[in-house]
Amino acid sequence: MAVDLPEFTAAACAELGLPADAVDTGLVLDLAREVAHNAVRPGAPVSAYLLGLAVGRGGDPDELAARLIALAQRLGQSNP
Repeated sequence: MAVDLPEFTAAACAELGLPADAVDTGLVLDLAREVAHNAVRPGAPVSAYLLGLAVGRGGDPDELAARLIALAQRLGQSNP
């Protein structure tokens, strides 16, 4: 039986000892979509991981995601 994204996210947060609101799933999904469509598909999960590392070091998730999206768009434009 499949679970939905909110259920999975809550379970994953609990498993990792994080608060249930530790992730903005919309932000992460937007980042993954932009990277996959503009740069390289396998870069989607890698960029999400890198975002998590940077946020864990105290970075602002919105600002960092915007920077990664801009990077993906620049790379996509330079490699049509």
